Amino acid sequence: MSEKKVAYITGGTKGIGFGIAKVLLGNGISVAFSGRRREDVLKAEQDLRKYSADVLGIVSDVRSLESEQEAVQYIREKFGRLDYVIANAGLGIFKPVDELSAAEWNDMIETNLTGVFYTLKASVEELKKTQGYYITISSLAGANFFENGTGYNASKFGVVGFTQAAMIDLRKYNIKSTVIMPGSVATHFNGNVPSEKDSWKIQPQDMGELVLDILKMNPRVLPSKIEFRAMKPAQ
Repeated sequence: MSEKKVAYITGGTKGIGFGIAKVLLGNGISVAFSGRRREDVLKAEQDLRKYSADVLGIVSDVRSLESEQEAVQYIREKFGRLDYVIANAGLGIFKPVDELSAAEWNDMIETNLTGVFYTLKASVEELKKTQGYYITISSLAGANFFENGTGYNASKFGVVGFTQAAMIDLRKYNIKSTVIMPGSVATHFNGNVPSEKDSWKIQPQDMGELVLDILKMNPRVLPSKIEFRAMKPAQ
């Protein structure tokens, strides 16, 4: 088994996932990442090779356990190990509850919450071998409800509870588990186009640096939840 640590990031083709991949690659960690669309995966893989050749793009859908199991198999074949899993894939649809369709509800729950379970289910045996780390990306919406947020709030509240309960289940294998709950992040989420007006927001690079800091913590330390906000300038 190679000595070089290996991370798997879901939803890694852009935004937070891409920012995390870039930072980890720049700090000597091999990275596999996944996305649903092949063209997005190929482009992100090409862009990330600027930081390291030790990168693997995978077309996978976190809504499918079989798809995630195949992703982990590709990682095992490519790198021979898996140390860190960052369950980042997610989406948001914001409508009043009486206007939110069953299909929209199911898409959010299956991606944001069930996908987090499937990613862990597919990778947990590999994490046992390396006494690895499982990190989920929730949101401040996992602790604060808001108008038009029923589906998104439900999924992100669920991610927080799931990750903290998993922490208790996994620590007997010396696997750590932490949920990160960021506030406003400058990404393309919900149709936003990042620009200079978003410079005050948390940047994808900041998320990557936070993940790296978590991975570098003393083995005695196990943060179950990290909640943080952007420093919005005074008006």
